[in-house]
Amino acid sequence: MHELLVPGAAVVVRSSELGDWSTTFGTRARGGRERVALGDHVRIGSNTKTMTGTVILQLVGERKLSLDDPIARFRPEVPNGANITITELLDMRSGLYNYSESLELNQALDTTPQRVFAPDELLAMAYKHPPYFAPGAGYHYSNTNTVLLGLVIEKLTGNRVEDEFRKRIFNPLGLKDTTFPARSSNAILDPHPNGYMFGSNVETLATQTLPPEQQARARAGTLQPADVTNDNPSWGWTAGAGISNAPDLARYVQALVGGGLLDAPLQAQRLASMQPTEPSNPASASYGLGLAKLGPMYGHTGELPGFNSFMGYDPARKITLVVWTSLSAAPDGQPPAIALARAVLARLYGANPATPSPSGATP
Repeated sequence: MHELLVPGAAVVVRSSELGDWSTTFGTRARGGRERVALGDHVRIGSNTKTMTGTVILQLVGERKLSLDDPIARFRPEVPNGANITITELLDMRSGLYNYSESLELNQALDTTPQRVFAPDELLAMAYKHPPYFAPGAGYHYSNTNTVLLGLVIEKLTGNRVEDEFRKRIFNPLGLKDTTFPARSSNAILDPHPNGYMFGSNVETLATQTLPPEQQARARAGTLQPADVTNDNPSWGWTAGAGISNAPDLARYVQALVGGGLLDAPLQAQRLASMQPTEPSNPASASYGLGLAKLGPMYGHTGELPGFNSFMGYDPARKITLVVWTSLSAAPDGQPPAIALARAVLARLYGANPATPSPSGATP
């Protein structure tokens, strides 16, 4: 935390083999005296994608759609949508441009941080850009995929996605500290830490690594991170706007991976769907059906301005790990929750299993 200039963090480890362990570090506000608590709520960024994917798979189990359905069945305006399947959206293999990488969005986030984005506004930004590749021909992490899946959920159920998350995931698992806010809301449940970010969205669009001079100033304390706690997260919507705390995420990821949200065949299919994100790199993370495999753990990472998080569950050893930090990226570009998770994994496994490069919902 000292090296990465992290204001606050929480870590939860649960293991029938090794015992349970949890702790918190730091304060809720930079320079403040109020300590971070385990029950503090944070924005969980792209961990939200696993919720969207889970509801889509539940709808598949209810035979309301098929994984082979083209997205054009539900959203006929999607470019080449007749050739992009629900599976390819879940797998991040649609080729659709990631609107989060657009200068247009990042300028808006800097100049109007309270702006409420409609999903169709986000998609319109994506459709202005050519695809990365033909459907199924590669892997590229894209929030566009998961926003489209959120719209499919609303079309098939006739309900707001926040209501479906609550009915299908939060209530059955007893996740009383987990919410999916209305797009108009920029609030976080109390108690919560403040979330911080070095640089602007535009400045960190190409890379989150600050120039050497700015890194030196950050370490010297003359460059301060911005408090972005109250920025509206609607631009992330079903790709990244969820809110939770460490104990709830631990309970959630165990059910997400260990079973309880899908029927057994679909759960097995989901875990078996993992494909390497970098085929030439055996140590790279894998991704499939809205879920990541990070070393021995299935789960996801999350990043939204102000917050970084990791949740994972190893079904073989039945170990759960959750980490969050109230800083989205360190001055040197490292995702701080992932750095903390690597340190814990090294202690748990005696080595440093593969963990992902930052791939959360942050632009």
